[in-house]
Amino acid sequence: MQDVLQAWNAAATTSLGFFWMALWAFILGYLISSLIQVLVTRERMQKAMGKDGPRSMLLGTFFGFISSSCSFSALSTTRAIFNKGAGLAPSMAFMLASTNLVIELGMVIAIFLGWQFVVGEYVGGIILILVSWLLIRITRPRRLEAQARKHQADTDEDDGKSDISWQQKLVSLQSWQNIGQTYVMEWQMVWRDVLIGFTVAGMISAMVPDSFFQAMFIGSGGENAANPGFLAVLAQTLVGPLAAFFTFIGSMGNIPLAAVLFGQGVTFAGVMAFIFSDLVVLPVLRINARYYGWKMALYLLALMLVAIVIAALSMHYALAALGMLPDFSAVTAPGEREYFKLNYQLVMNVIMFTVNLALVWLWYKARANRHAHHHDHDHDGSSLTDKVLSALAALSVVWLSGGLIAGLV
Repeated sequence: MQDVLQAWNAAATTSLGFFWMALWAFILGYLISSLIQVLVTRERMQKAMGKDGPRSMLLGTFFGFISSSCSFSALSTTRAIFNKGAGLAPSMAFMLASTNLVIELGMVIAIFLGWQFVVGEYVGGIILILVSWLLIRITRPRRLEAQARKHQADTDEDDGKSDISWQQKLVSLQSWQNIGQTYVMEWQMVWRDVLIGFTVAGMISAMVPDSFFQAMFIGSGGENAANPGFLAVLAQTLVGPLAAFFTFIGSMGNIPLAAVLFGQGVTFAGVMAFIFSDLVVLPVLRINARYYGWKMALYLLALMLVAIVIAALSMHYALAALGMLPDFSAVTAPGEREYFKLNYQLVMNVIMFTVNLALVWLWYKARANRHAHHHDHDHDGSSLTDKVLSALAALSVVWLSGGLIAGLV
């Protein structure tokens, strides 16, 4: 019984330690994201993206880069852009960029996995977009695209025109209240994903034996785990999306779990494939089916799976050729880390948490001034996915609380 309580406490402590490591990066990333979302209107994004040319692809990628990292938000905004007449390829570029090339995601990856994975995330994200564009041009799904446009209900709303420059917005109290609102709404979208993701990561780190990962990811944890041979690397790259498919966690929540996989000896390609798979999880498939119909949803799933495998393998062997593949044996095991101590993370967390309080205060003031406010991020609060996430988040709170209490027994 004592061993069970110790393992429970270790799992809860690891989960909270992971979150403590990433807290300042979350706050800073969502602050930057909120600034950009308030200063750049969605209307400009929609008008700038034409059909399927290089200029539209570049703009779709850029606007995705400055957008939110929330998978469900990306789906909603992509539907709006697609519904306004943007081509399928630029819409895909926006969706992939908004979940793979965003600033806050790179910050969290740098903390948990290191610079090689940051490079893999950004360069691999560009490869994802280029491969998807190529596959769309090869397959030419014009009939599917027409059916998808017909399937959509034309319920999208513009966020309105604005003649105010971004310089004027920066010195406006109203704009800062909007920034505070956007910041809080960003957290409202992802807090359950983050809570569940960090909780699961701690549980797996403390309770799942190495043999499980070695069985699931062929070639992991051995002497040549960094590059065990093409077939093993390919197998892990295919297992990564499969493991992610049945999760309900977005990209931000998957990062600590990806760190656990890497610490167990899963290859760079397998870990990157797992991270890239935030848009091929089961809830995303269901939402795409509701937006565009099942045929288009399955087409997008197949498209992204192929692109994910190509991008992950390309980045893996590019780093291998340069002799820069990261070594999992150099990673400190989660159970051996000292999370809560006086260091730069404590200083950054205190500073950014103070900023967080200021933004929440701005949100509160804006909420008091407005009884209703429409926001682009629509999660369909009555959906089955939303209810499941809420239930899992509640269970996560109970688990973490019990784990901390277990440490006192």
